[in-house]
Amino acid sequence: MRDIVLRNWEVNETYDATRSFGYAWELLRVPIAVPLLCIAVYICIGMSIMLFFERIYMAIVIVCVKLLGKKRYTKYQVDAIKEDLQRNKNYPMVLVQIPMYNEKEVYKLSIGAVCGISWPSNRLIVQVLDDSTNEALRAMVELECRKWIGMGVNIKYETRNNRNGYKADFQPEEDFLWRTIPYLLENPELGLVQARWKFVNADECLMTRLQEMSLHYHFSVEQEVGSSTCSFFGFNGTAGVWRIKALNDAGGWKDRTTVEDMDLAVRASLKGWKFLFVGDLAVKNELPSTFKAYRYQQHRWSCGPANLFRKMLWEIIICERVSIWKKWHVIYAFFFVRKIIAHWVTFFFYCIVIPATILVPEVHLPKPLAIYLPAAITILNAASILRHANPDKLHAKFCYIFKKLE
Repeated sequence: MRDIVLRNWEVNETYDATRSFGYAWELLRVPIAVPLLCIAVYICIGMSIMLFFERIYMAIVIVCVKLLGKKRYTKYQVDAIKEDLQRNKNYPMVLVQIPMYNEKEVYKLSIGAVCGISWPSNRLIVQVLDDSTNEALRAMVELECRKWIGMGVNIKYETRNNRNGYKADFQPEEDFLWRTIPYLLENPELGLVQARWKFVNADECLMTRLQEMSLHYHFSVEQEVGSSTCSFFGFNGTAGVWRIKALNDAGGWKDRTTVEDMDLAVRASLKGWKFLFVGDLAVKNELPSTFKAYRYQQHRWSCGPANLFRKMLWEIIICERVSIWKKWHVIYAFFFVRKIIAHWVTFFFYCIVIPATILVPEVHLPKPLAIYLPAAITILNAASILRHANPDKLHAKFCYIFKKLE
């Protein structure tokens, strides 16, 4: 009998707790939840409109650049500079750095690609910065460096106690320096020449295919627009050539955030240096193919810029060496809209606001916010991919995606 009483008491307690929670929710929903959710909806509307107009602006710029053939890097007489360089033999000294961290799968490919670059051997220095925690792997990397030293390459192997670098999974082509260095020789205002990325494992899985489409927009539109309008864009951390004077003028590398490459680019830009994006030069790269690696990369790319923006906002505002237009581009377009709002509205709207409106039917979710604006932004993003993609590969890609989603 006592067991029956206790069991009934537990049921009654659960029932009372559920009923109490429901009663409390009914009391708080209208006076508290509804106003807060309405404010969240208006915030999402504002952020979505800002993101939409930023996409429209970039689409207009990129269409003008494509139709008029006014890509900024095409105005330089690179071939003439190459001929003059080969004739006079006045080759600049070039330092190539390869940061590594337990790169067992690709260390030979990366070192081999850099050591195989076409450039006079007496004017090329290769630094392998090995931060690996695996002692056996360190020995293998050092042995690989010694092999190339025996072949006449000026390569230096160094180990560090702190990891101020990232993966060494980039493989430049043999003519990479010949297609980037000439831009710096006759243009003393240029501090950085950036190439685009080409992904060797884009067809590995659905996650790598989606990443390829997203990053394709970043290079084809965002980097091209920044280079064409303000001579500024974020350094991608690799596949680029820095002028040593610009790097030193900016204060060198700093590890105060997880996006030290972007940090360097902003500081160099505030010193008056200009950047050039060469869209027809691609460097091989590998995309994260596991969720753990992808999550780490996205965390760095989303949180790092916001932290850097917080640290550098006032420095950008008071800088006197750049124009008002460039300040506006860096603060509003580059940081606020693309690096903060783009991430924030995706999470806040789709993961919080929309599910909350189901629980609070008094709040009306406008169709333009829920359907039209996201669809328009997606179409604008996809337009650049359709324009540059191989039709056969694109058809296979979408067939693959739909097959996986079935």
